[in-house]
Amino acid sequence: MKAWQFYGFNDLRMDDIPVPACLPGHVLVEPLCVQPSVTEAQLAYGIPTLAFDRVKRRLETEAPVQLFGHEFCARIVEIGAGVTRFKVGDRVAARAKLPCGRCSLCRSERSDLCRKGPVIGFDLPGCFSEIAILPEIALVKVDERISDSEAACLQSLSDSVAAVETAQLRMGDTVVILGQGSMGLECLQIARLSGAGMIITVDVRPEACEISRTLGADHALNARTCEIVPTILELTGGNGADVVFECAGGSPKQGLAGNQTVTQALDVVRSGGKIVGVSWFGGPLLLDIDLFRERSLRYIFPDISTQAHLEHTVRLVATGRVNMQATVTHVLDGIDSVPRAFEITANKGTYKAINPAQVMMRA
Repeated sequence: MKAWQFYGFNDLRMDDIPVPACLPGHVLVEPLCVQPSVTEAQLAYGIPTLAFDRVKRRLETEAPVQLFGHEFCARIVEIGAGVTRFKVGDRVAARAKLPCGRCSLCRSERSDLCRKGPVIGFDLPGCFSEIAILPEIALVKVDERISDSEAACLQSLSDSVAAVETAQLRMGDTVVILGQGSMGLECLQIARLSGAGMIITVDVRPEACEISRTLGADHALNARTCEIVPTILELTGGNGADVVFECAGGSPKQGLAGNQTVTQALDVVRSGGKIVGVSWFGGPLLLDIDLFRERSLRYIFPDISTQAHLEHTVRLVATGRVNMQATVTHVLDGIDSVPRAFEITANKGTYKAINPAQVMMRA
């Protein structure tokens, strides 16, 4: 089969490799639609972010290696021994982070808290190939009302569901979302469904602000044309937001906000409020802890998305309560287009992309 393999950072090649044998508890699938996550796109070019050291180590010791491709829709073509939840022909999506099944948390039925298991696309091969092998435990069936393109977004959406759940919104809470990329727009929609009152979103791209308004933002502020902090304070009666989702930080090399949006989050959250850190920064940040203490602020991070979160995203998209298609701006045809998808996703601002670029693998 044809599969994309990394020989090093910024060195992606398509090779002919053997089709994997279908192991017990696993399925073989043909990927239908795959998108590189923003994190994967940064790592592909050697930009420090989540799992950088792990990927670097694998490239130094195992290259060529199949990496990335955990956001996908695929069709099952073979069932391994012991698989009971799926059949050949089912379309599936997956959660990326899996429990190890061996630690004390897993053995005490708290596997949702386990961080020792493999991650699809990082420790296990993902779906940038003609055929992929996936563990049954990772998968959910995709509803027939969901397109292949929408289904490839479900994993990201499940992380956004977990982020909003972690925030523990109260009915009518004022919410600010800094960054209107794919996860920012997902948090917007989930927060609205979860009882948020006024929702204020912020981005620097006019196209992102327009989509944000379409998807339910009460105010979509362009940070290039208005002063964000005083505007949000005015809109909230001088109090600030109950909850701020920080979804814009990260490497400025890829058009992200660095740590500027963390400072903005501190300035626009009310005393006693919560900041939910969704972004990955790739290194330490210097924060004024005394300010957190003095204002009784809570800086919290999303829980890991679980099977239940992923199953819930299927219901949300299938019933039209969450609109994923509105965020998909770049769809490429054929497995040969994978490097182009990485380029677009790593430089979304340049290409005016909102969601990561998608590859229709069977086109």
